[in-house]
Amino acid sequence: MYSAFAMVYEGARGQTASEMSRVFGFPAERGDLRLDFSLLRDELAKSAGSSEFSQANAFWYQKDYKFLPEYQEALGSRYAASAEASDFKKDPEAVRLAVNSWTDKQTKGKIKDLFAKGSFRQGMRLVLVNAVYFKGKWKEQFRKQDTWEQEFTLPSGSRIKTPLMESPGYIKVRYSKTDSFQAAALPYAGGDLEMLVILPGPGEILSEIEKTLTEQKIAAIRSGLRGEEVKVFLPRFRFSDDWDLGPELSALGMPLAFTFPGADFSGMDGKKDLFVQKAVQKAFIEVNEEGAEAAAATGVAMMPGSAAGKRQPVVFRADRPFIFIIEDSRTGLILFMGRLADPR
Repeated sequence: MYSAFAMVYEGARGQTASEMSRVFGFPAERGDLRLDFSLLRDELAKSAGSSEFSQANAFWYQKDYKFLPEYQEALGSRYAASAEASDFKKDPEAVRLAVNSWTDKQTKGKIKDLFAKGSFRQGMRLVLVNAVYFKGKWKEQFRKQDTWEQEFTLPSGSRIKTPLMESPGYIKVRYSKTDSFQAAALPYAGGDLEMLVILPGPGEILSEIEKTLTEQKIAAIRSGLRGEEVKVFLPRFRFSDDWDLGPELSALGMPLAFTFPGADFSGMDGKKDLFVQKAVQKAFIEVNEEGAEAAAATGVAMMPGSAAGKRQPVVFRADRPFIFIIEDSRTGLILFMGRLADPR
């Protein structure tokens, strides 16, 4: 999402740019943003190690619409975004299928139909997409023969049976425990990426933990992690989700980008005709004995308006709803974040 909207921010001006900067934390100077983006890309390449991690940017533009050359050049050179001349006027559905096909390929088939049928219109002029794919093997893999049906408590309090993976003995992870939750960082092989699992304590409510999960709280959790020998129980799970980002981002403080008249993307075309007509995101995650596979894609469509120390071994049993974060342990950069409430 950060990458997709960074490309949009390149063309934002005035109050529209100020709102986007506050919501996403973009630096005021475009040059600083480009440097940040480049550094993030390089750091992730280092941290991935033997895990498979890739991200790609692309944009589809109306072939006869006059975009500023410097904007298109910035997308290509600074964000490595491939450019596709398209004809929304003639066949918006064909462009939608092309966008979805590119996204499907970049995420190895995990993100399909990023944009729903009928979501592209003849008046659209620009679509920007970022796609991310990750596949990593656990440093300490679970064994399939050690996965067996066990109880899992749902948010309602009822219990179900679900396959829970069990580590082969006590494995080395970074771990911490407080009065309200346990946290365990399970490393992926050959690099610095890991899955941080935040498990509310018995009787604690996940939604209440989430309310306090600020950037500072996550940083405090990370700083409290210490190397431990831990017996880990973790459910297998696989799911996907999608979001319409417009209402959420507007509520967070950047409504102008989605408003016409009002939006100022004159850095794209020299005029104030464009606004964000649609912003969507889809994500996929699968966690199993071997490791984890995850993918996400964010699409933005633009159109003009009509106008502690060593302790004894411990047990980490994730048999109730929890939060998971796939991140770079060196920089704290979060790649994927979600909750598992029902492993079914």
